[in-house]
Amino acid sequence: MRTYADLFAAREFRNLFLANCAGIAAHTTSALALGALTYASTGSALLTALSMFGAPLAGVLGSLTLLSAADSLPPRRALTLAAVLVTVGAAVQAAPGLPLWARFTIIFASAYVGSITGGARWALLTDILPANAFVLARATMNTSVGVMQIAGFGLAGALLVLLSPYQVFLLAAVLRAVAAAVGWFGLSERPVRVTERTTIARTLRVNKELWADPGRRSLFLNLWVPGGLIVGCEALFVPYAGDRAGFLFAAAALGMLIGDVVVGRFLTAARRERWIPTLRLLLSVPYLVFLLSPPLPLAMVVALIASVGFAAGLPLQERLIAHSPPEARGQVLGLHHNGMLAGQAVCAALAGAVADLVPAYWAVALLAGAALTATVALTSGLRRTAPEPVTAIPTPPA
Repeated sequence: MRTYADLFAAREFRNLFLANCAGIAAHTTSALALGALTYASTGSALLTALSMFGAPLAGVLGSLTLLSAADSLPPRRALTLAAVLVTVGAAVQAAPGLPLWARFTIIFASAYVGSITGGARWALLTDILPANAFVLARATMNTSVGVMQIAGFGLAGALLVLLSPYQVFLLAAVLRAVAAAVGWFGLSERPVRVTERTTIARTLRVNKELWADPGRRSLFLNLWVPGGLIVGCEALFVPYAGDRAGFLFAAAALGMLIGDVVVGRFLTAARRERWIPTLRLLLSVPYLVFLLSPPLPLAMVVALIASVGFAAGLPLQERLIAHSPPEARGQVLGLHHNGMLAGQAVCAALAGAVADLVPAYWAVALLAGAALTATVALTSGLRRTAPEPVTAIPTPPA
């Protein structure tokens, strides 16, 4: 399974892809509506940022409590239940008189529910597709996330000119309902990976076992830390470029798209492994140019080139699956996903704090330097999970 045609020929992947697209579009439209509502009622940039981008922090709580549900609940049932609960939350947001604290409670509760079942979605890719298709499938899902985020923010921005935020919340609820329906009717149910009950104790025990292995620990850190710091760089695009920051976000999104397509579609497994060191360095080194406070066109080129480096996460996730027990695959991928999003939120906040003390272009360069330092420091740990080189078997003499 090497082409997009092969991938989308699988009915369940098509439906999982469509459900994910609808969910991402719903999230972005409702996030912008909530951001607009929060800023209009409070005038606080901090609260506005938290309303739009702070929800992934709930993933930390999910990872420490009920993340084992990703393996101990039937995946179709778990994903559909989560989608229904989030649909209800989006519908409640449409109530005009809802206080702000209640709105924040809803978005964090929705993020918590998503964090404990999200691993089941990524683990399903390994169930419905051949093993050698995971990277292409994950890259395709990554691409859909970027495209739907752009489309969702664009649609919400246009709709907020014509409609109230409460009406946009209703649209988000409809999209959430579509995601729930596609997941329920478009996926086949599969047995649970483990028969143990979902408990906090089990989640913590499996997390401890996963973290205790040096190879897996290195993979988690490599997937969380450098990329999170680079997202911190992106969080400073608005302070750096003002009302032209959209060009920088678009350039970064294009770079991620290029990386996912090239690495996911055109590189063999062996070539993906060979490109890991280059892609890891590419993620941070270009942003050092910000020390010179580059003009917008050059800054766009920097953001585009650097964002290609995010594709290093694809072969690293491939390694993570190969070095993890199959019965904990949902929790493994959920832990990776939650840690990645939480790290991005923390690094974005860190970047904002740094930019309050120094010029934005210095802050970008400092975050990039920290990402480069982390990349170099974490390199040695990757040797533990490097695949064994394949040696040719000599042909016996005639």
